[in-house]
Amino acid sequence: MHWIVLIASAVLEAVWATALGQSEGFTRPVPTAIFGVAVVLSMIGLSYAMRSLPITVAYTVWIGLGAALTVIWAMLTGVEPVSPIKILLLAGLVGSVVGLKFVRTEPGTRTPVDRKS
Repeated sequence: MHWIVLIASAVLEAVWATALGQSEGFTRPVPTAIFGVAVVLSMIGLSYAMRSLPITVAYTVWIGLGAALTVIWAMLTGVEPVSPIKILLLAGLVGSVVGLKFVRTEPGTRTPVDRKS
C-alpha cells in the first residue's frame, strides 16, 4: 500500500509542479488552487509512504518520478519539445528510480560498491 501511495504522490508532484508554472506567480486563481491542493496531498502521501519505506528510497522515487512525469506531460502538451535524447534520459531516470526498489541493504550496512578496499 505504501508503494501505491508513493506513486500517487509522485503523480501529484507533477500536478503541482505544472500548476505552479501555470499560476504565473500565484496570480491565476485556478492553477494556484490546484497547486495548493496537490502540494498538500503530495506531501501527505510522501509522509505516509515514509512510515515503511526508507527515506532515501521514498524521496528519490517521489522526486524522480515526479520530475519525469512533469517533463513527459510538458512534452505531450507541446510545452517542451520532444527529442530522442530527452526520451533516453527520461528512460534512464525512471529506470534508475525503479531500480532502487530492488536494491536492499540493512540499516548501517554498505552495498559492495560502497565498501572501502
